[in-house]
Amino acid sequence: MSESKFIFQYLRYPIVPVKFYYKDKETPFIDALLDSGGDFIVIPMPIAHYLELKLKKAGDVDTAGGTTSLFKAKLSMHMGSKEKTAVYNNIQIHVSGRNDIPVLLGRHPIFEDYEITFKKQKNQLILK
Repeated sequence: MSESKFIFQYLRYPIVPVKFYYKDKETPFIDALLDSGGDFIVIPMPIAHYLELKLKKAGDVDTAGGTTSLFKAKLSMHMGSKEKTAVYNNIQIHVSGRNDIPVLLGRHPIFEDYEITFKKQKNQLILK
């Protein structure tokens, strides 16, 4: 993984800009919520449909919003900005059957690759 340091400004929630790639499709940069309580990256179904991901059923999970289906897929993700980017190629992500969730960046792989600091007084999220 890159030795880069990222500093992201945020107001209420720790937000990280990400961009997803699959084959010849890509999303624009999307605000993703850094989720220290989540195990992995989760995207909503509309993004999976847009990218035309190959989904594999992973099971059903209970969430705060109720039970939903979960699927697995692989894609590439860029984190950061046009000027400075960390690249994750061919990583496994999960897709929620729900349409009403944000992109969630769980502990794998972000927390394994970076020391994460929240500076609430400065509204900064630092990954180094």
